[in-house]
Amino acid sequence: MNRKHIILGITLSAILTLPSCEKLFTDEDPEGTPTETFDYLWNQVDQKFAFFDIKNVDWQEVYKTYRPLVSDDISDDSLFNVLAAMLSKLDDGHTNLMAPFDRSYSDSVYRKMYRRRNVDSKVVTLNYLHVADDRYHSTGGFSHHALRNGDVAYIVYSSFTNVVDSASLTYLTKRYANAKGIVLDLRQNGGGAVLYMNELLKLLPNHGQLLFYSQIKSGPAHNEFSPLQEVHAPESNTSYGNYTKPVAVLIDRGSYSATSFFALCCKAYDNVILVGDTTGGGLGLPNGGQLPNGWTYRFSISRNLSLDKQNYENGVPPDRLVILDPAATAAGKDNVIEYACDWILGTIQ
Repeated sequence: MNRKHIILGITLSAILTLPSCEKLFTDEDPEGTPTETFDYLWNQVDQKFAFFDIKNVDWQEVYKTYRPLVSDDISDDSLFNVLAAMLSKLDDGHTNLMAPFDRSYSDSVYRKMYRRRNVDSKVVTLNYLHVADDRYHSTGGFSHHALRNGDVAYIVYSSFTNVVDSASLTYLTKRYANAKGIVLDLRQNGGGAVLYMNELLKLLPNHGQLLFYSQIKSGPAHNEFSPLQEVHAPESNTSYGNYTKPVAVLIDRGSYSATSFFALCCKAYDNVILVGDTTGGGLGLPNGGQLPNGWTYRFSISRNLSLDKQNYENGVPPDRLVILDPAATAAGKDNVIEYACDWILGTIQ
């Protein structure tokens, strides 16, 4: 296989399963005391985290703040709280600390995701998936319905943890064969499996186009990365792929991780636009390991750049910014969906 035509799923899976990551910069395992556990984790992040510049994190200052809080007689609960607070400074939704009794998350990332919800699920369910007396339809991981007198296929995919397979997409493309385009709603889709993102991309036209560039953290300095690697589109699936009609992909701050990756890839397709709000980001793929005291951790070790080499780790911007209108919502309308339908039907450019 030509190296420049590496399949997206293979590339990302390779990053996720990188076997040598945990031993890149360490020669031996330290002892398992609280202070050594703290120092080990701080150093792992210092040498391998991919987004100090994008997240504007002064990691030395973080050390000065949190290291004095740890001593060897600190309780497990207190040590966990200190380490979790330290990791939260990375502002990275793919960063977690896992102990038998707790799991940490990036509070700031999740607050951003839910504070700026650009969708009202009640309006969507009652007025777009369940239209009048015509019930909504469910196929595999998708909910769907025809809009605008059958001219628009409206498809909701709520999570990339839900299976995407050839049978489901073949059925959907046949069911809506007469529609003039698709509105694919990925708002509040928090991500999931890269495999399913890759399968969904096979719906779109493939002409070997470049999707994005990828790099892995390759050395202890904050700016040390592997050379940029081109990632190209996967082959269109012959059962349902090469869909050339207009596709409007709806996104918001809750569109995270694999959904942000999908949004980033969509920018390489001429028949696709992103409508709504900026995604939640999460374009760095995580890896991690075990701490000296037995707890485990992970954080982002790669970065992925757009076609113009922009880093959208903090969110992929829409092509058309459309914020949910409270007045429309109160009237049972979703103006983001309506805008997407109008674009597909050519009433707006």
